[in-house]
Amino acid sequence: MKNSRWLSLLVLCTGFLLIVVDMTIVNVALPSIQRDLGFTQSGLAWVINAYLIAFGGLLLLAGRVGDLVGRKRVFLAGLALFTAASLLCGLSFSQPMLIAARFIQGIGGAVSSAVILAMIVTLFPEPVERAKAFGVFSFVASAGAVVGLIAGGLITQSVSWHWIFFVNLPLGIVTALLAARLLEPDRGIGIRQGADILGAVMVTAALMLGVYTIVQTSDYGLVSVRTAVLGAVTMVLLAAFVVRQARGRNPILPLRLFRSRKVTGSNVVQALMSTSFLGFFFVCSLDFQRVQ
Repeated sequence: MKNSRWLSLLVLCTGFLLIVVDMTIVNVALPSIQRDLGFTQSGLAWVINAYLIAFGGLLLLAGRVGDLVGRKRVFLAGLALFTAASLLCGLSFSQPMLIAARFIQGIGGAVSSAVILAMIVTLFPEPVERAKAFGVFSFVASAGAVVGLIAGGLITQSVSWHWIFFVNLPLGIVTALLAARLLEPDRGIGIRQGADILGAVMVTAALMLGVYTIVQTSDYGLVSVRTAVLGAVTMVLLAAFVVRQARGRNPILPLRLFRSRKVTGSNVVQALMSTSFLGFFFVCSLDFQRVQ
C-alpha cells in the first residue's frame, strides 16, 4: 500500500512535469517558430499567451469539476487533451493553427494540473508523509523549468521546433496508462452540487482580453482610445466576476478566502513572481539567440 502511494505520486509528478516543461521549452524555440511561420513580434507572444490564458483561466473551474465528477477522471481527461494538442502543435503549418493548438494545450494542462495537489493530499493523510510528498512535488516543479530550457535548445538545434511538441506524445501516453492503472478511482461529490460555468467564462474572457490589450499596445499605443476601451471592458468583466463570486451559490473562487492576509499576500507575491519569471524568459529567449 505504501509503495503504491509513492508510485501514484510519481505518476502525478510526471504528469505535472510535462506541463511545467512545456511552459519553458517553447520559449527557446520561439525564434525558429517566428522564422518558419512568419510571426510578427507582437503575434509571436500569442504562442505563449494562448497557452497561459487557457491555463490560468480554467484552473479554478477544473478544480471544481474534479471535486464533482472525480479527480482521477479529470486528471486523465486533461492529460489526454494535453497530449492530443501537443500533436496538433507539432503538426502546425500556420499561425492560427499553432495558436489554437496552444490554447487547447493550455486547457488540457489546466484540467490535469488543477486536481494534482488535492490528489496528493488524499494519498498522504499523515502530516509527515504529506510534507515529504509535497517536497518531491516542489522539486519536480522547479526542475521542470530548467529541463524545459535545456531540452528546448537541444531539440530545436538538433531536429526542429516541431519536435518540442512531439516529445510529449510518448511521455503523455505512458503517463496516462500508468495513471489509469495506479491511481485510485474516486466518484466525487456529484455533478448536482453545481459548477460556476458563467464565472469561469467571465474570468477567462477577462484574462484573454486583458492580455490581448497589453500585447497590442505596441500597435495601438499605450495611450489610445482603442487601448482604453479594451482595458475598460476587461475591468468590467473582472468586476462582474467578483460580483458573481460574492453572490453565487457555488463560486469557483470564494471571496472569503481573501480575508486571510497570508492567503492574499502569498497570492500577490506568486502573481508578481510568475509574471516576471515568464516575461523574463520570453524576452531573453529572443534576445540571446540574436546575439552574434
